[in-house]
Amino acid sequence: MKKVFLCLVLALAGCTTAGSSVVSETSSVVEEEVTSEVPEEETVQNNSLSVNGTQLVDQNGNAIQLRGISTHGIGWFPQYVNADLFQYFHDEWQMNVIRLAMYTAESNGYCTDGDQEALKDLVRKGIQYAKEAGMYAIVDWHILSDNNPNMHVEEAKEFFQEIAADYDHVLYEICNEPNGNTSWQDIKTYAEQIIPVIRSKDPDSIILVGTPNWSQYVNEAADDPIKGYENIMYTLHFYAATHKDDLRQKLQYALGKGLPVFVSEYGICDASGNGFIDSEEAEKWVSLLDREKISYIMWNLSNKDESSSILKPSCTNVTNPAVSDLSASGQWLYELLTNHKPVEEHTDKTEDIQEESESVLTWNIRDTWEEEGETVSLYDFTIENLSNDPTEGWQIKIQFSEDFDIKDSWNVEYEVQDKELFLTPVEYNREITAKGSVKDIGIIVKGGGKSDVRLDEPYDN
Repeated sequence: MKKVFLCLVLALAGCTTAGSSVVSETSSVVEEEVTSEVPEEETVQNNSLSVNGTQLVDQNGNAIQLRGISTHGIGWFPQYVNADLFQYFHDEWQMNVIRLAMYTAESNGYCTDGDQEALKDLVRKGIQYAKEAGMYAIVDWHILSDNNPNMHVEEAKEFFQEIAADYDHVLYEICNEPNGNTSWQDIKTYAEQIIPVIRSKDPDSIILVGTPNWSQYVNEAADDPIKGYENIMYTLHFYAATHKDDLRQKLQYALGKGLPVFVSEYGICDASGNGFIDSEEAEKWVSLLDREKISYIMWNLSNKDESSSILKPSCTNVTNPAVSDLSASGQWLYELLTNHKPVEEHTDKTEDIQEESESVLTWNIRDTWEEEGETVSLYDFTIENLSNDPTEGWQIKIQFSEDFDIKDSWNVEYEVQDKELFLTPVEYNREITAKGSVKDIGIIVKGGGKSDVRLDEPYDN
C-alpha cells in the first residue's frame, strides 16, 4: 500500500468559489495590479447614516450595506493607514468602509504601553483619509484581553471625548469583543456611560455596541436592548470555519426581535484568525447578510503571517498591492467586492502538484467556550485520500502558541510534546480506501492559544 503523501491543503483554481473546502497555495496570478475592468456599480458616498428598524439607511432613507476591511491593530501596522491605500481600496476594490482597529490592552495598546497621542493622531488621519476617499470610517475601541469594557471605562470616555466630532462619515465601535465572563448587563452599563460622551460631540452618527462572547450573543442584546438613544446598532462577529448554523440562528433571532445588527468583523478562516479557510460556510454567511442588507467588514488589513490577513507576508506594498500580493483571504475578498475573479495561470505545474498530493487534511474549530478563564476549543478533522490506491497510516501535527490540556478526544490516539500535539489513527481508521476519507476525528483542547495544523510525516506502527 502507498503511504499518505504530505499535503496540508490543495486547491487548483477554486479557492474562492462556494463549496471549496481547501485553501490554494499553488495557483498563480498573472496580473500585476488590480486594474481589471469590473461591472459598473453605484458608489455609496460618505453621507450621513441612520437606523430604521433593523436596517442601516442613507440620508434618503434607502437601505444600504457597508462592505470593506478592518485594519489590524494600528499600533502594530500603522503603515496601512494612508491616503493612497484608502483611495485605492475605494476605487479598485469598491469598498465603502474601513475600520480603524485600535487595541486597548495588548502590546502597544492605548491603555497599556502605547503612545496615546500617536494613536489618536493615527485615528484622526484615518478618519480624514476615509473622508477624502469617499468612504466611511469606523473608530474601533478594540478590547480583547481586557475582556470587560468596564476595566477601562474612564480611558474610553476620555478617548471618545477627544475623537468624536460632528461627522457624517464616522461610526463608533465602543467595545470590540467583550468576552470571558462579561455579561450583557456589564456591556449595557458600560455603553450607557460612553454613548452620552459621543452624543455630546456627535449627536447623530451610528454607534456600534459589542455583545457577549466575542460579539456573538446578539440574542441577549435583542432581549434587552439599550433604551433612550437612536442610531444604535449591535455587533456580531463570525469566523466561517468556526461559526456556522448556530450563530446564524442567533442572528436571525435577533433580527426577528427587531435588533439592528452590524457585522463589524468577520473572517473566512477559524476563530483564531488562522487555519483552514472555509469558503462554503463563508458563502452561506454572505448570502444571509446580503439578503438581510447587513453590513460586513473583513479582518484584517496586514501582511501578518496568518490566514485572516489579506496580504501575503512577502508583500511590502502599502499603497496599491497587486493581486499576486494577496493571500487566499485577500483574493476571496477582492472577488466578492468586485465580482471579478483573478486570472489564473494554467500550466502543467498544477497537474504535477495534483499527482503528488495524495491526501488532504481539512479541519475547523467547531465550537468554543470559556472554562476557568481559558478558552476551550472543539477541533474536528477530516482526511481525504485523493489517490486511486488505499493509503495506510497518517499523522496530524498541531503546533500551539501556548500551553494546553487535552480534555477529550475520539477516534484518534494522541501524544503531547511541549506545545506540540500529534494525532495518530486507531486501528479501525488507519487505512483510508482509494478516493475515501476518514471523518469524525475530534479533540477538545483547553488553552493553547493559536494553532498551526498540518499533516505530518506518515505514521507507521
